[in-house]
Amino acid sequence: IDDVGHKYHLELVLEDVLDKDSTVNCTAEVLYHLGNKNIAPAVQFTIEGELKNTDEADNIFYSRIKSLEKELVAENIPDSHGSVSPEMEPIRLLAQVASGYVIWQNSTENTKFQLAQIKHVKQVKRSDDCLEFDYMILLHEMVSQEIIPWQMTVLWHPQHGVQVTQDSCQPKHALE
Repeated sequence: IDDVGHKYHLELVLEDVLDKDSTVNCTAEVLYHLGNKNIAPAVQFTIEGELKNTDEADNIFYSRIKSLEKELVAENIPDSHGSVSPEMEPIRLLAQVASGYVIWQNSTENTKFQLAQIKHVKQVKRSDDCLEFDYMILLHEMVSQEIIPWQMTVLWHPQHGVQVTQDSCQPKHALE
């Protein structure tokens, strides 16, 4: 689009991460703005159908984390063999959703980010009902093959969804 940016029309099939046999069709329009790299792409989408309801799994995870005597701390999810323990799978899924926001906000036409690993996650104690986690994640930038450390603070509650309250690209030496 002259003087605005490049617009893409996509047709894709979304697979439910909890139920691999469940899929829905999706169409989307993505507009990458010209010039200003600080503006996230504009996205409009339509989903035909519904994905599996996660309320039960969300509530089980929420209750489990709320009942811990000490705040959760974990590293290297998945581990060096690509394994994720069943109790850390919800932590990984939460990071995947939150990193999707970070990826969207920082994408250009010339990038392709993917969550590679949770390097470190620490639960933050709160006085309200939300769960808060500080993540240090590794994003794999598929085009350049760079591994980029990224910090993000994530709030989550089963009734209110996921919110990334803070995120920042970290220097490479943050991994050392």
